[in-house]
Amino acid sequence: MVENSSKKLEKSYFDVLGLCCSSEVPLIEKILRPIEGVHDVSVIVTTRTVIVVHDPELVSSLQIVKALNQARLEANVRVKGDTNYRNKWPSPYAVACGVLLLLSFLSYVLSPFKWLALGAVAVGVVPILLKSIASLRNFRLDVNTLMLIAVAGSIFLEDYWEAGTIVFLFTTAEWLESRASHKATAVMSSLMNMAPQKAILASNGEEVNANEVVVNTMLAVKAGEVIPIDGIVVQGTCEVDEKALTGESFPVSKQVDSTVWAGTINLNGYISINTTVLAEDSVVARMAKLVEQAQNNKCKTQRYIDECAKYYTPAVVVVAACLAVIPAAMKLHNLDKWYHLALVVLVSSCPCALILSTPVATYCALSKAATTGLLIKGAEYLETLSKVKIFAFDKTGTITRGEFSVSNFHSLIDDISFNKLLYWVSSVESMSSHPMAAALIEYAQSNSVESKPDKVEEFENFPGEGICGKIEGKKIYVGNQKIAIRAGCNSTDLHSASESKEGKSTGYIFLGSSLAGVFNLSDECRTGAKEALKELKSMGIKTVMLTGDCQAAADHAQNELGDALEMMYAELLPQDKAKIIKDFQKLSPTAMVGDGINDAPALATANIGISMGISGSALATETGQVILMSNDIRKIPIAVKLARKTRRKIFENIFLAIITKAAIIALAIAGHPLVWAAVLADVGTCLVVILNSMLLLRATTDTKNANKHSSSSHVHKQCHRSQKHVKYSFDKYESTNCEKKKGCCGHDDNVHKIKNSVHEVKHEIKEHKNHGCCGHASDELYTDLDIESQSERRARSCEIVVMKKSNNCHDQMTYKKIHSNLETHSDLNHDQHFLKEYITEEEFGKMVKHCCQQNHGLEERHVNGCCKSFRKECCEHQHIGVGFNGEGGLSEIVIE
Repeated sequence: MVENSSKKLEKSYFDVLGLCCSSEVPLIEKILRPIEGVHDVSVIVTTRTVIVVHDPELVSSLQIVKALNQARLEANVRVKGDTNYRNKWPSPYAVACGVLLLLSFLSYVLSPFKWLALGAVAVGVVPILLKSIASLRNFRLDVNTLMLIAVAGSIFLEDYWEAGTIVFLFTTAEWLESRASHKATAVMSSLMNMAPQKAILASNGEEVNANEVVVNTMLAVKAGEVIPIDGIVVQGTCEVDEKALTGESFPVSKQVDSTVWAGTINLNGYISINTTVLAEDSVVARMAKLVEQAQNNKCKTQRYIDECAKYYTPAVVVVAACLAVIPAAMKLHNLDKWYHLALVVLVSSCPCALILSTPVATYCALSKAATTGLLIKGAEYLETLSKVKIFAFDKTGTITRGEFSVSNFHSLIDDISFNKLLYWVSSVESMSSHPMAAALIEYAQSNSVESKPDKVEEFENFPGEGICGKIEGKKIYVGNQKIAIRAGCNSTDLHSASESKEGKSTGYIFLGSSLAGVFNLSDECRTGAKEALKELKSMGIKTVMLTGDCQAAADHAQNELGDALEMMYAELLPQDKAKIIKDFQKLSPTAMVGDGINDAPALATANIGISMGISGSALATETGQVILMSNDIRKIPIAVKLARKTRRKIFENIFLAIITKAAIIALAIAGHPLVWAAVLADVGTCLVVILNSMLLLRATTDTKNANKHSSSSHVHKQCHRSQKHVKYSFDKYESTNCEKKKGCCGHDDNVHKIKNSVHEVKHEIKEHKNHGCCGHASDELYTDLDIESQSERRARSCEIVVMKKSNNCHDQMTYKKIHSNLETHSDLNHDQHFLKEYITEEEFGKMVKHCCQQNHGLEERHVNGCCKSFRKECCEHQHIGVGFNGEGGLSEIVIE
């Protein structure tokens, strides 16, 4: 519902089953646009959806449906949230036609049964006839008209069985095509209906319409409910499933002051939220709007095919007419053959499969991307993304976390105290949205200094340099060394004042033209950044980092990324980034990845701009053509793979659409003009194109980045009996000096060094309970810790690297926790190779341990913010040990 000139306009959605391909779009617009009260009409061919913005006081939804159905378009109003498919079964016409056609085969026994084929035509042709009449009234030649001519021609040639077959195949294939289209659109429909229509007021528990909720309203969200509107948690704690929005599989903890998004699910706990936007402005609503707009964005291939289709059908109809008329005029022999050939060519004049080849594939790809936390704003950008050969990344907030920590903040002027300078700086920085500003404000708060943005005057932002503002009559400049020029300071003073800190950015504070202070800011690379860049590099894509940060900070980031980053540019202004992007574009299509205002020019200049989604500034979100709904840049290789696979699917679809028609026409020219085969090739190819495109919905999004291990099963010889193992491999290993020795199973030491990988063997175990334990950077090794109650533990997946001294052949091992809740202990008997632990219901949390004869070492690990116990077992033969964490959850330790 939107306001426009004091009139309430309504946006209504209609399912139009009679919408076959883009050739019907002009008809729909011709019907609806002249109606008084209709303001806008848009058609999404792939979903068979018509979206109409109209004044409900002048024209209702039912009147729009009536107008569409006068043209036999089979339209109905779509109820929001209704994903049920109405045509689950073929129409009675198609069923009756099929039965009569089947009975007509009895003509081989009794000749009168041949007339049942004509009866099949009479029954099944009714809907085709009605649609053809409606089409001709609008001076259009559609597929229904072509099929009617083919049926009439077959009857004229007294080939009743072929006429009946044409009708049955066409009606049945159309139904199958409609079913397939519905399945293809189900993913997108669920995405559009993520946010609930109702909300519960926290004050009195009253249920209200979500669209009526204003900003700063307190809402209550119970466990298991979907959050209706974006807001801030003001009471309670819970875990939220944000998978539908960001594509992240694991729950996210929320507490007071945490931001929650509409469409995400409260898994446990009760929370009260204060709404920050209207329902129509929530992230999920904007996401749905972007997805909707993306459907109308055509790629170059689609535009070219649509243009060709305008001339293809008339040209083929003329050829078919010539094949029927000219031989008759010339009184050639065997006219039936020529007429059959003309009918085959006529049926082949329908370009539906060719027209659908591109939009169906791109629609499925956009749907798949949206469900994995990737918003691509149209097919054109998807096509461009598949051709990108250079990826440029901003550093701050993109490759790095953008979570700065301040150190070495000090004043260089004796009569200005530390607190006074920090007060001025934090107050001015409060006017900025840059991540560095947030770090300085937080640093001030940690030093009990309160910033006062209301005291700041004449604030200015200089992208790529810094900021300035006046407070207490003092002109304060804060930024990198480039801000010194604006402040009028000599650059030599900067070198003498700044300290060299490896990997840290140096910030400068100027009081007028005088250098008043310096500070350092440090930032770390994101988890998975290196893996993402390596993945892109393995795909033949060149990776570049563009940053406005100092050279030292850029070098530190490059050292962390290693050979995954091929080129690096530092100390750049926004216009410098845009210029470099232009230079890259001369070599090949280029993509730019960024998250802030400083990136906007480069994002706009690049062939494809990729924004960091929810965390990115509003300007970056509007500028980018691809939006990451989370900050995981490992999704970028996924997007590229999806784009390339979509491009292949489009070429496959085009090939299928052309080759089938060419084969049927070639067969007809060779002397076998089968009209029913031409019909099957036409409607059947449409179905195959849809089904082939739907494979994109099932495409895996796992990459090496998201799943660092690959597994395979094998069986080892053992001295006691055969047991099954699971093998994991990793890209890197810790170099150690170790002699290989035989384990009990006879296999050469369960840790194998093979080139640059380590293969580890673990006893396979079955799932028992789906609980686990998480780890944090502050985790430490402890022993003999009590196990807390079940309610205080949550299933998580984290990564943590700790060092542990071992008495085995390795002097030192690097242990890495990769998963927390993959598998749990079962009652399998592993003889001397497996530690069995059992938990009784009466004494939950207390363990009864039955160790094997090998010398197992038991250790426990304190896990911050989650459960309090972590157990693992490791025997001297280096078998990977497993144990309980107190509630059946298995935490795995593997050797990297």
